[in-house]
Amino acid sequence: MSSVPFHYVDLRTFCYATEDEKRVESALRTYLPEDYDIERQLTTGHHGDRIAVLSARLENADDVRYVLDCLTDLPDYDTFLDELDERVSEDCSLYLTLDKQAAFRGEIRQGNGITLRGKVEAYPAKRESAVENAREALEAER
Repeated sequence: MSSVPFHYVDLRTFCYATEDEKRVESALRTYLPEDYDIERQLTTGHHGDRIAVLSARLENADDVRYVLDCLTDLPDYDTFLDELDERVSEDCSLYLTLDKQAAFRGEIRQGNGITLRGKVEAYPAKRESAVENAREALEAER
């Protein structure tokens, strides 16, 4: 299989004191290959409440492809592709937020709760090149 033009994809979500950490982890796993390692860091909120930060970095081409394939299930996938110019930053990173509640139910939706950041390969490292490389990779996943 050919490589994908991403150096890595990071997925991250927060588990607040009012949430069940196993359920939040389950939501994050919607976007991860089976048995993928999730990092867990504990921090404290403004009012002293416990917050667990759950994250995963996918660097292997097959793992990145798995995440990109999940995104093809977005109901508004064409809109997402149309917005790539706005979603790729000057440092060639693609940003997307995903619905944590929907992910817990196994649904792929844009929304709030899970942050996806993908570092797009671009030579030279220009935003325009990164947008085009991301577009080609995402359209190829369809």
